Amino acid sequence: MTKRNIELVAAPRAPHYVGDGFRVHNFIPSGYRLDMKRMDPFIMLDYNSKFYFPPTDQPRGVSVHPHRGFETVTIAYKGKVAHHDSSGGGGIIGEGDVQWMTAASGVLHKEYHEENFSKAGGDFQMVQLWVNLPAKDKMSAPKYQGIANAQMPKFTLPDQAGIIEVIAGEYQGLKGSASTFSPVNMMNAKLNKSGKASFDFPSHFNTVLLVIEGSITVNQEAKVPTDHLVLFENNGSSFEIEANEEAVVLILSGEPLNEPIAAHGPFVMNTRQEIVQAIEDYNMGKFGYLED
Repeated sequence: MTKRNIELVAAPRAPHYVGDGFRVHNFIPSGYRLDMKRMDPFIMLDYNSKFYFPPTDQPRGVSVHPHRGFETVTIAYKGKVAHHDSSGGGGIIGEGDVQWMTAASGVLHKEYHEENFSKAGGDFQMVQLWVNLPAKDKMSAPKYQGIANAQMPKFTLPDQAGIIEVIAGEYQGLKGSASTFSPVNMMNAKLNKSGKASFDFPSHFNTVLLVIEGSITVNQEAKVPTDHLVLFENNGSSFEIEANEEAVVLILSGEPLNEPIAAHGPFVMNTRQEIVQAIEDYNMGKFGYLED
């Protein structure tokens, strides 16, 4: 195992709203060299850092919109989200849960704060990722995976350091419950103060971590505060994190697809012609129907 060095530490950019329910900092793609090609297969990362939403009778969120060519993954840290899509997928995800929607050939979907959460108000904290699909799978059938925290495999670290929740991929032989179309590792490290965890992924896998809570030290050298993202170089395989206080860290590492990327709004395909076709199909109603 060779140490994987840090390429950059990115501070959260100014937040913007997606709909009226998601106040997000955009990390991928961004001006930090974190573009779709560099981060392949992770083509978008929006982070709703912890933010208090006051009570309301009208749930906030994002109304009906289309997707084709990739997967959306929503990880809930605080608050609850209700999701529905035109392929029949949907449900409510709460704290610690994950919603994994494969848009593939095309879906309409909508996401809102869950009704009871909206009425009570509270802290809301989420990550939404877009994971690109290989060209051969872009037009496959849509599907939906709701991954409850209770069913998530958890690895207990030695010396009461904490736990690793494995969403996808593998950690110390423990495999995540999410099925993926290409090799993707996605996990939460929940560490007690001074707790340490080591990770080892193939050097060509694009790898980042996002500090959700607390602060950490990476490779015994770089202190990384809350809401900051670390991009690793592709020059080694292993790295270590240590919690300076109780911490929650999202770890992402995926094998690049190394295929052409043509992106336009909610569509991510391989060619411009496929984007044109996606727009035509959407306008012709081929993504199904979903009431707003």
